[in-house]
Amino acid sequence: MIQVYFLLVLAILFETAGTTALQASQQFTRLWPSVLVVVAYAISFYLLALTLKYMPVGVVYAIWAGLGIVFIAAIGYVVFGQRLDMPAVIGMAMIIAGIVVIQLFSKVTPH
Repeated sequence: MIQVYFLLVLAILFETAGTTALQASQQFTRLWPSVLVVVAYAISFYLLALTLKYMPVGVVYAIWAGLGIVFIAAIGYVVFGQRLDMPAVIGMAMIIAGIVVIQLFSKVTPH
């Protein structure tokens, strides 16, 4: 089951790269960041689809989207100088807490 999580982590990393490139593409006006968006999302969705053989779509999507949000917020802060207010930080902490609850207590995820 470790490989399922490895595929999911890779899917999250490619999604994060694609979203970062989306910001850098300046609304698809720059060629190479735009190409990276398409390629990174295609790879991410492919890897995401592979995980669906082993985990329910709702759980996979919650983990993929939730961690993607948190990673993009961190990249936005570090790379693009975007700041978050306290309610946004608390909300993201709640997203992480939700993922932890799913992983620790749900019977539908591989342990």
